[in-house]
Amino acid sequence: MTWITGFERRSFDLPNATAVARVGGNPANPALVLLHGFPQTHVVWHRVAKKLADRFFIVMPDLRGYGDSALKPDVAELPDHSLHSKRAMAKDVLDVVSQLGINRFYLCGHDRGGRVAHRLA
Repeated sequence: MTWITGFERRSFDLPNATAVARVGGNPANPALVLLHGFPQTHVVWHRVAKKLADRFFIVMPDLRGYGDSALKPDVAELPDHSLHSKRAMAKDVLDVVSQLGINRFYLCGHDRGGRVAHRLA
Protein backbone atom coordinates (compact mmCIF):
# COMPACT_ATOMS: atom_id res chain seq x y z
CA MET A 1 0.00 0.00 0.00
CA THR A 2 1.38 3.40 -0.92
CA TRP A 3 -1.09 5.67 0.83
CA ILE A 4 1.71 8.02 1.91
CA THR A 5 4.47 8.69 -0.56
CA GLY A 6 7.83 8.32 1.14
CA PHE A 7 6.61 6.14 4.03
CA GLU A 8 7.83 2.56 4.12
CA ARG A 9 5.99 -0.38 5.68
CA ARG A 10 8.34 -2.21 8.04
CA SER A 11 7.86 -5.39 10.04
CA PHE A 12 9.63 -5.95 13.37
CA ASP A 13 10.23 -9.29 15.07
CA LEU A 14 9.68 -8.71 18.81
CA PRO A 15 9.99 -11.19 21.70
CA ASN A 16 6.25 -12.07 21.88
CA ALA A 17 4.83 -10.26 18.90
CA THR A 18 5.30 -9.06 15.37
CA ALA A 19 4.91 -5.31 14.97
CA VAL A 20 4.25 -3.41 11.78
CA ALA A 21 4.96 0.28 11.35
CA ARG A 22 5.17 2.92 8.66
CA VAL A 23 8.31 5.02 8.80
CA GLY A 24 9.33 8.01 6.77
CA GLY A 25 10.76 11.47 6.68
CA ASN A 26 14.38 12.43 7.07
CA PRO A 27 16.27 10.02 9.40
CA ALA A 28 18.65 12.89 10.26
CA ASN A 29 15.76 14.78 11.89
CA PRO A 30 14.45 14.12 15.40
CA ALA A 31 12.24 11.03 15.61
CA LEU A 32 8.53 11.36 16.38
CA VAL A 33 6.50 8.28 17.29
CA LEU A 34 2.76 8.55 16.64
CA LEU A 35 0.53 6.07 18.50
CA HIS A 36 -3.04 5.57 17.34
CA GLY A 37 -6.15 5.12 19.45
CA PHE A 38 -8.94 2.56 19.64
CA PRO A 39 -10.13 1.10 17.28
CA GLN A 40 -7.80 2.69 14.73
CA THR A 41 -4.46 1.74 13.21
CA HIS A 42 -1.46 3.84 12.16
CA VAL A 43 -3.49 4.93 9.11
CA VAL A 44 -5.28 7.49 11.27
CA TRP A 45 -2.09 9.61 11.18
CA HIS A 46 -1.76 9.82 7.38
CA ARG A 47 -2.57 13.54 7.02
CA VAL A 48 -0.58 14.58 10.09
CA ALA A 49 2.44 12.47 9.09
CA LYS A 50 2.67 14.11 5.66
CA LYS A 51 2.79 17.56 7.26
CA LEU A 52 5.42 16.57 9.85
CA ALA A 53 7.73 14.50 7.63
CA ASP A 54 9.86 17.48 6.62
CA ARG A 55 10.72 18.21 10.28
CA PHE A 56 10.76 14.74 11.84
CA PHE A 57 11.55 11.12 11.15
CA ILE A 58 8.08 9.66 11.67
CA VAL A 59 7.43 6.21 13.18
CA MET A 60 3.81 5.02 13.17
CA PRO A 61 3.43 1.52 14.60
CA ASP A 62 0.25 -0.49 14.81
CA LEU A 63 -0.13 -1.27 18.50
CA ARG A 64 -0.20 -4.95 19.46
CA GLY A 65 -3.52 -6.47 18.44
CA TYR A 66 -4.34 -3.68 15.95
CA GLY A 67 -3.85 -3.61 12.17
CA ASP A 68 -1.05 -5.94 11.16
CA SER A 69 0.64 -6.12 14.59
CA ALA A 70 -0.16 -9.22 16.65
CA LEU A 71 1.06 -11.77 19.13
CA LYS A 72 3.17 -14.46 17.53
CA PRO A 73 1.14 -17.58 16.71
CA ASP A 74 3.09 -19.73 19.19
CA VAL A 75 2.49 -17.35 22.13
CA ALA A 76 -0.38 -18.42 24.37
CA GLU A 77 -2.49 -15.66 25.90
CA LEU A 78 -2.09 -15.42 29.67
CA PRO A 79 -5.14 -15.62 31.98
CA ASP A 80 -4.59 -12.02 33.12
CA HIS A 81 -4.35 -10.77 29.50
CA SER A 82 -1.08 -9.03 30.38
CA LEU A 83 0.27 -9.67 26.88
CA HIS A 84 -2.20 -7.00 25.70
CA SER A 85 -1.49 -4.57 28.54
CA LYS A 86 -0.39 -1.02 27.93
CA ARG A 87 2.91 -1.97 29.57
CA ALA A 88 3.43 -4.72 26.94
CA MET A 89 2.45 -2.35 24.13
CA ALA A 90 4.86 0.29 25.45
CA LYS A 91 7.66 -2.30 25.44
CA ASP A 92 6.77 -3.12 21.82
CA VAL A 93 7.10 0.55 20.86
CA LEU A 94 10.45 0.78 22.62
CA ASP A 95 11.62 -2.39 20.81
CA VAL A 96 10.53 -0.96 17.43
CA VAL A 97 12.39 2.33 17.87
CA SER A 98 15.43 0.45 19.20
CA GLN A 99 15.48 -1.75 16.10
CA LEU A 100 15.40 1.43 14.03
CA GLY A 101 18.51 2.64 15.87
CA ILE A 102 16.65 5.44 17.63
CA ASN A 103 17.50 6.15 21.27
CA ARG A 104 15.72 9.52 21.71
CA PHE A 105 12.34 10.45 20.31
CA TYR A 106 9.27 12.59 20.71
CA LEU A 107 6.06 10.75 21.47
CA CYS A 108 2.45 11.54 20.62
CA GLY A 109 -0.50 9.31 21.39
CA HIS A 110 -4.23 9.49 20.88
CA ASP A 111 -6.76 7.65 23.08
CA ARG A 112 -5.30 4.18 23.81
CA GLY A 113 -2.06 5.35 22.18
CA GLY A 114 -1.97 8.18 24.74
CA ARG A 115 -2.21 5.67 27.55
CA VAL A 116 0.53 3.56 25.99
CA ALA A 117 2.65 6.71 25.59
CA HIS A 118 2.10 7.54 29.27
CA ARG A 119 3.22 4.03 30.27
CA LEU A 120 6.24 4.29 27.96
CA ALA A 121 7.28 7.68 29.33
